[in-house]
Formats: sequence, structure tokens, C-alpha cells
Amino acid sequence: MKIGMFDSGIGGLTVLKEFIKKYPNNHYIYYGDTKNLPYGTKDKEELLKLVKPIISFFAKQKVDFIIIACGTISSTCFSELKKMTTIPVYDIITPTINYLNHNNYKSMAIFATNRTIDSHIFKDKLIAKDVLEIKTPEFVPMIENNKLDLSIIKNYCLQVFNHDILILGCTHYPLLINELKKYLSIPILNMAIPLLNSIEISNDTNFKLELYFTKIDTNLINNIQKIIKESYIIKEI
Repeated sequence: MKIGMFDSGIGGLTVLKEFIKKYPNNHYIYYGDTKNLPYGTKDKEELLKLVKPIISFFAKQKVDFIIIACGTISSTCFSELKKMTTIPVYDIITPTINYLNHNNYKSMAIFATNRTIDSHIFKDKLIAKDVLEIKTPEFVPMIENNKLDLSIIKNYCLQVFNHDILILGCTHYPLLINELKKYLSIPILNMAIPLLNSIEISNDTNFKLELYFTKIDTNLINNIQKIIKESYIIKEI
């Protein structure tokens, strides 16, 4: 199968990594809009403008389906995005909400971008007595620029240590998992896992990985190499 996947930057690579691990025999095409990141501080109108050329790109590539490997787009633009194309589209948040609603967590905390938290998609759809939504706008720039501030990470963790589970509501955030575990002993959920478990893929194509980014620099290449261990083709678009 030919699978399209996109995010504002390298965050969606954490989703791609999990898909390759479970379904290695596919043709993956990844689009990272690094020129316009972060998405989490942009309004819906601007996000829709940014998404339209990405969907057109995947249509030209004739992908079998598209995965929105971005919490911000999933929480803000999913319904509008589906209307832009006849290609099946999957968002990353719905499977996470379905998973959580079928488990017995009484209190849940969510780290996510400003736009995702402002949508209140988790608080509105999660069946739980206590849903704490926390904006963590510093995380994406820290990750993309390789400049982690442990004091900022610790301060956010102190707000959620007594909850049953922490949901990483942005696909960039699994790249902070080791730092988060320094301060938290509660389960930490990577949204890629519920998404992966909700999709059946034929896994019957020779492996191929194409990475497209709207801006490529040395820092990006270094970040990719930390996440993706398979061979790939990379192009600036």
C-alpha cells in the first residue's frame, strides 16, 4: 500500500516509526511542513490554508489513504480536511479517545499545543471525572531546535503527577518521553499506538520511504536520523 502521512515537522515521524515497525512492507510518503511550524499557535483559517496543498500533494502521489500525524490538525481541521479529498483520511486523536473511553481511567491529563487545548476535544469527548488539559507551547520549539529545558518539563510534570495517565496530545511529545519519565511514574500514552491498532494494513508492498519537507537544514537531518533508522529518500518541496 501507499500511505501518506503529514505533520508540521518531525513530530509525525514518531507515528511513522511505529507504523514501519508493525507494517514494514509498505510505501510510506511523509510530508513535514517545517517552513510553517509550529502549527499549534496558528488559527483554524491559517491551518486550513496550509493543509490544502498537502492534500493536493498526496492526491498527486495517489496514496491509498492519509494519516494526519498531527494533534493540532486532527483537533481543529479534521472534518473540513475530509471534505477536501475522496482519499480516506484518519486522524490521530479519535482512536486515542476511543481507547481511553474503553478503559477505567478516572483522571486524565493531556499535554498538547495551544490550538488542540483550545478545541477542548479531549475534555468534550472523554468519559472521565477529571480531565486536565494543559497547554505546553514550549515543547515543539524545544524538540525541533534540540534545546530541551528540563526545568520547563519538570514544572509541567508537577501538575499531573497524581493523575492516572498522561496523554501526549501532540506527536512531537513522544520525543520527550525519557525526560518526562524522570519526573512521572504514571502511564504515558503515545497516540500513535491506539491509531496503529485501529487500522488494518495489507503489508504487501516492497518497503520504500520518501520524506518531503518544506524546509531542510542540518538540524532537521540530524533529528530525522535519531528517529528513523531505515533508508529513505528526502526532498525539499
